[in-house]
This record gives sequence, C-alpha cells and structure tokens, in this order.
Amino acid sequence: MSTLVIVESPTKARTIRNYLPSSYQVEASMGHVRDLPSSADEIPPECKDRPWANLGVNVEDQFQPIYVIPKSKKKIVQELKNALKQAEELILATDEDREGESISWHLLELLKPKVPVKRMVFHEITREAIQKALKNCREVDQDLVHAQETRRILDRLYGYTLSPLLWKKIKRGLSAGRVQSVAVRLLVERERERRAFQSGDYWDLKAILEQEKSRFEAKLISLAGKKLATGSDFDPNTGRITAGRDVVLLNEAEANALKERLIDKTWTVSKTEEKATKRNPAPPFTTSTLQQEANRKLGISARETMSVAQKLYEQGYITYMRTDSVHLSDQAIAAARSCVEQMYGKEYLSPKPRQYSTKSKSAQEAHEAIRPAGSSFRTPQETGLSGREFALYDLIWKRTVASQMAEARLTQITVNIDVEDAVFRSSGKRIDFPGFFRAYVEGSDDPEAALENQEMILPPLKEGDRPNCKELEAIGHETQPPARYTEASLVKTLESEGVGRPSTYASIIGTIIDRGYVQMRNKALVPTFTAFAVTSLLEQHFPDLVDSSFTSKMEQTLDEIATGEAQWIPYLKKFYSGQEGLETQVQAGEKEIDPASAKSIQLENLDATVRIGKYGPYIEVTNGDEVVKTSIPLDLTPADLSPEQIESLIRQKIEGPDKVGLHPETGEPIFLLTGPYGPYLQLGEKTEKNPKPKQVSLPKGVTADDVNVEMAVGLLSLPRMLGVHPETGGNIKASLGRFGPYVVHEYKDEVEKKAKKDYRSLKAEDDVLTVSFERAIELLAQPKRSRSGGSTKKPLKELGAHPEDKEPVNVYKGPYGEYIKHGKVNVGLPEGETVESITLETAVKLLADKAGTKKTKSKSKTTTKTTAKKKTTKKKKAI
Repeated sequence: MSTLVIVESPTKARTIRNYLPSSYQVEASMGHVRDLPSSADEIPPECKDRPWANLGVNVEDQFQPIYVIPKSKKKIVQELKNALKQAEELILATDEDREGESISWHLLELLKPKVPVKRMVFHEITREAIQKALKNCREVDQDLVHAQETRRILDRLYGYTLSPLLWKKIKRGLSAGRVQSVAVRLLVERERERRAFQSGDYWDLKAILEQEKSRFEAKLISLAGKKLATGSDFDPNTGRITAGRDVVLLNEAEANALKERLIDKTWTVSKTEEKATKRNPAPPFTTSTLQQEANRKLGISARETMSVAQKLYEQGYITYMRTDSVHLSDQAIAAARSCVEQMYGKEYLSPKPRQYSTKSKSAQEAHEAIRPAGSSFRTPQETGLSGREFALYDLIWKRTVASQMAEARLTQITVNIDVEDAVFRSSGKRIDFPGFFRAYVEGSDDPEAALENQEMILPPLKEGDRPNCKELEAIGHETQPPARYTEASLVKTLESEGVGRPSTYASIIGTIIDRGYVQMRNKALVPTFTAFAVTSLLEQHFPDLVDSSFTSKMEQTLDEIATGEAQWIPYLKKFYSGQEGLETQVQAGEKEIDPASAKSIQLENLDATVRIGKYGPYIEVTNGDEVVKTSIPLDLTPADLSPEQIESLIRQKIEGPDKVGLHPETGEPIFLLTGPYGPYLQLGEKTEKNPKPKQVSLPKGVTADDVNVEMAVGLLSLPRMLGVHPETGGNIKASLGRFGPYVVHEYKDEVEKKAKKDYRSLKAEDDVLTVSFERAIELLAQPKRSRSGGSTKKPLKELGAHPEDKEPVNVYKGPYGEYIKHGKVNVGLPEGETVESITLETAVKLLADKAGTKKTKSKSKTTTKTTAKKKTTKKKKAI
C-alpha cells in the first residue's frame, strides 16, 4: 500500500522521510497552496466587476473568501495531484497550529482526494514522535480552520479597507494592519512621552571606603534624617520633585560643599543586615520569550530568530517553535534532568521535577514549550551546527536544562555608614549556591542592570567599625526619559497586552521597518514622521482599531472560534458591516478627513509644522508674508527634530548654505548643506556652466560643527591617490562611498583582459584623510567581506555544474540572505531550504522557474510597447 504524505517544506520532507517506511512518499507543498488574491491580476474574471473584488472577499454573501492558486504554486499543485493518483492513502502532516490546519484544509479542497485521508500532527520531528503520530491520526479540525480563515479575512478587510484611505489622505504606499497599527501606535506613544519629558537634575555623593585593605563603594542615601532625592522622585512632565515628596535635593554647589565637610570626618558602620533570598530558573521558551532573549543575548531580530528556529525544527533539532505554552512533557523533563545530572552533578538537580503553568489564557497545554527534540538532548557541541543555528540551539538547550536545576541561593547584604548627619549605604551580594546560574541567566531589557549571577562582595563589616574614606566624589545626574522600545521589549508588551499572536510578531516588526514607519537605531525602534501622521489619523477617526484592549478582544474571539465557542460569520458581519462597522466608518472618514490636516504633524516645543509630502516629510514656517518649505533629511526622525535644527534648515533655505570658507587653490567657496541623506560639502555654486559641482558627504561620526576648511578641502579632494600596487601596477586610492570610507585597488585582470576594482572598507580606527599606503596594502590583503558578513570571493556551497551549459551553480550569502547563482540569474533560497539542504536538482528547478518568469515579463513588456506603438502610428495617419 502506497501512502502520500504532504508537509510544507522540502527540509521537513527530507527529515520525515528518514522515519517512515519506504512505501511512504513525502512531498512538500512549499507553504500555502492558495490564498486570497494578492493583486488585480489574480482576481477571477467573474468577480472583477463586483464592488468587493479588490478585497478578495464577497462581503455581500456570508464573507465568502475568493481563493486563488498563485502562479508560483500551480506547478506544485499539479505535481501533488499527480503524486496522489499513485497513492492509496493521503496523510496531511502540516504544522500543528491553526495555519498548518488551514494549509491541510486547502490541500483537501484543491486535491479532492478519492482515497482515505488522515491528519497527522506532531510537536517534534524525531523517529519516536513521527511513529507515535502515525498511530494517532485524526480528521482536519474545522474549528481551527475557521479561526484561521477568520483571522485571514479580518486582516484583509482591515488592511484593504483602511490602507486606500491612508493613500488618499496622507501618501501612496502606506498600509494599515490589525496588529501592525497597534504596534506603531505603541512606538509613537512612547516617542511622545520622550518629547514631552522634562529632565530634572540632582546630585549625590559616592564614597570609596577601605576596611582591612579591602575597598568598597557606598552612596549617600539621606541627610539630616531626610531621604536624598533620586530619579524616581521627579515628575517627568515638569522636571521637578513630585508634589508631596519630602526629600533633600542637592545642587552642584551644595554637593561639593557637603563633600568638603564630610571627607575628613569619622565614618562609622551603624547597621548591617543580611537577607537570604532564592532565585528560580525562568520557564522554558515560548515563541515570544525566544524572540526576546535572542534579541537581547544574540542581537538578532525577531524575523531572523523565527527563520533560524524554523530550520532547527524542520531538521529535527528542536520542537515546534510556534507555541505560547511553557509546558514540558514527562519525556522532556526526564531528558533535561539527565543532562543536569551528567554535566553538573546531582546537587544541581531541583529536588522534584519542575513543571511550569502558562499564564496566557489562549495557550494550549497539550503543546509544549520550545526545547531540544527527542527523549535525550544532544548538547550543542554534539549537533554539528554552526553560526546562528548553533547559537540559537545553544540558547534553547541551556534554558531548557536550567529549568530543571536547583534554585540559586543568595545572601543580600546591606550596610549603613554614618558620617556626621549623613548616611551612606553599601550593598553586596553573596552567592551561597549557584544552582541554575551554572547553566543560564535570563537577560534584561535594561543594559545597565547587573546579571543575577554576578557577586558583589563586601568586606566583613560589623556595627561600630570605622572604615577609612579614601575617595569622596560629588556626582551629578539627569533624569532620563522612558526608554524606547527594542524588538524584545515591544514583543513583551504586545504579548502582555494580548495583541496579536507571538508567531506573527516577527513579520509585524519586519513590516513596520520595511514600510518606513520605524528606523532601527542601536537596537531601538524609532518611529518616523509617517508613523506619527498615520497614528494621529487612526486615533482621531478609528480609535478602536488602534486600541490594544479592542485588538486583544478580537484575539480572544478568534480563540473562541478555534474552540467552537463563537461563530465566525456573525463576528465578521459585526466587525465590517452595519452602522458601527469598518465599512461605514471608512466611508465617513473619506468625507470628514481633511488631507491637509492628516498630512500635518504638530510636535511639542516646535513652532513649525511638519507635513508629509510626496517625496518625504518637510518643514513649513511663515516668514513674514512668505511660507517657507524645506525638506527634512531622511534619517531625521521626530525624536531628533529640535528648534535649533529647524532654524538651521530654514536659514539654509532662505539665506542659502553656510559657507565653510574658500578653497585655497581655486578660490571657490565651500558650502555646508543638508540634504535628504544628511549634511554634505559642495565646492562652488550650482550654475548653468557648473550644473554638477563636486559634493561629498560627511563621514559617519563627523558633525557640521567639526568641519573646518582643512577638513573640507581634504574631503573634497577625495579620492586620494596612495600609491601603486607592487604586484599589479594598479592604483590604490582612498575615498568615501555610500557605505562609508574605503580603499580601492584599480587594476587590469590579465586573464579576463578587463579592468577591475577591489574594495575594502576602512576600520573604525582608520581616517580616510590620513590612511597610509602601507595600511591600504594590509587591508587589501585581508579576505573581502560582504556587508552581511559573508565572504564575497568564495561561495557558501558549490552545488555543481548546470546540466544544460555546464556553468557552476553556487550558493552565496548576500545582504538579504542566501541565494543561488547561475550565470546572471539569482534566486533566493525558498522557505524551508538551507545552505546544507539545498541540492543541485532543486536549484536547477528554481533557476528555471525564475528564468521563465523573467522571459514572460520581458515578452509582456515588449508586446505592450509594440501595441502602444501601433496605436500611435494609426493616430498619426488619421491626423
């Protein structure tokens, strides 16, 4: 008896194939095989004239979705149909979540099997799990399918109804989304808080004391019986001490005077206290906590985390990575405890197996947390993994093992030291038993927070001891605005407020960055002017749609549909139709919303108005009877815009650019201007005779205030000739480019008989104006690295010769990930494939599909042009 098994990806197929009998044929659907139309081209002809056609959902008939097979999937569907003809049984083995259930349902609808059908689900891809799943197959769960369909339709109605309104009122190309818009609003609200924040100053004293040749630190906590003011005592809206707080606020003069008064006085220990505390390990990973920790500890985005985790799951290294459960199976607990005993000893085991309960209402306890796969855990070193995959597996392994380790026992030590009317405090920490600290300590969103497993040892002190004061320093502080969201803290907030699903957070964050709502700066998510404009419009006219509690309730309803407690069509009707429905709200918005107002952004402490224009944000101010407009540099966000910057940009617009000085050789003026990409230098004025005067951007880290005539002349003289390469006779130059300063070797390749250029970026310690010939030779001798970190000289993997032209087919790493290259055709690695798993056969097929698509597009364009030409010719003849 032959059985056809369908999974989502080739990698998953290859892994599962190892655990099934030879009579089982395993094929991949390559993800979803059909979906709502993604463009006008995909809308079926019979639907094109209907008013709801652009939605892809028949809102007039029970919200029936119009599903189509994308062009890229038609060949795959046909191959699956052909494979089914040879089978006597069909097993749908897609992922165990709602999306996996939906894919199985779509396959059923398309393939229309006449043989018995089973639905197989598993949480990990191991021999034991697959064989167990084979014995416990079920039918497709229609409630789960309806929940996923509702989510998909809801998102389509939300995005395709609101987005066109944003195009009309603000700017083309914008988008709105059920979770996306709430996430953007959170970022904008935080930025508003930061702009409204009023900083407060306070001073304190820090002492370095010595007891029995051991030094320790102590800080002033009270003076004359009153608590010393700290940052928490300030009102963020006024920058002053919060009303009702009875605290001492020192200024700089008072702090220094107090320092002089106390430094030579007698310091006496007045109180010592030791308090025993315990720390328990964090639960095993869920989708959300894995994204947070990978961002904190590995510095990788939520999107990359999920991509790497997907590969680990499909290759059989970890359990399913889309889960909000912290539950561990008995098998997993036994495996983790075995690891602890073998690697750390029995004393590091928790006395009893530790099980965690999930706080999320919607979590399914039948599912497990993310953990190493199998009944025994491979150590990271035993996997043979490398790079990101090794790092993420290592993180998962440590967190899982630590969950079954003994608690850490610590002693917190507090010592008060009196000197006249001042009280200083020193705090220490002693680790009495490290417990799970030996394996894993959870990261923190606060980069200044000390890790739990760091001891802070104090010398043995008792009441009456008189330590010597070696140093006393007055230290000034400034209260800080609330921290911007990072990917980790945004994911944490979205989950805690019940907005969206953790499995979607990676794509949501990726989308708001790609769409220009957010800029990433040193891990912080900084909202742009566009984000402010869109959020303001939605808050004023669609407050429910960007309210986190409203969105959270939507998520709860989807959960109820998944369990059969709620009906999906009545819910969609309530959301979209009727007097309070989205359709009615948008129709009202089209009449009520003034585009000029929607495009305007009012920021605190700024007299100017910021508007969103066709080509980006710009400032608009009134100068007498004249309205002055000037563009805002692309990398400038609402967070950065100050009255001084506005004044500088407006002055440049009215008076012309700032003049740095005159070029010593040509006598031409050197101007300092600000453009879309930031400040730059220009030699001479732009005239008819000189339409393209020489320009050069300022190097990274150099501000307008740093620029003098000498530096400007040096930058405008780039590229600098450094010398001649001793081997090729080619020129070696230093210059500035789009990605920063570099050196380049220009030479003629004697084999290929053509000119070539070999580039290397300068390091942080190098200066493009002073880098030497010897340093350039040293840099050029190093292997060339791409911007993504991979080598550009060698492929990541050589797949072999193409069967048609015998040219090499290789895998390379580019700025957007790994890709296959053959001649001039490049194609990205499809979902589910890795550098290790991709084969020549699969690569050739992907390249052929890509080449075919290019030819079709090219032919289409040619036909269009020819037709247009003929029409024009006919018109001319008629005239």
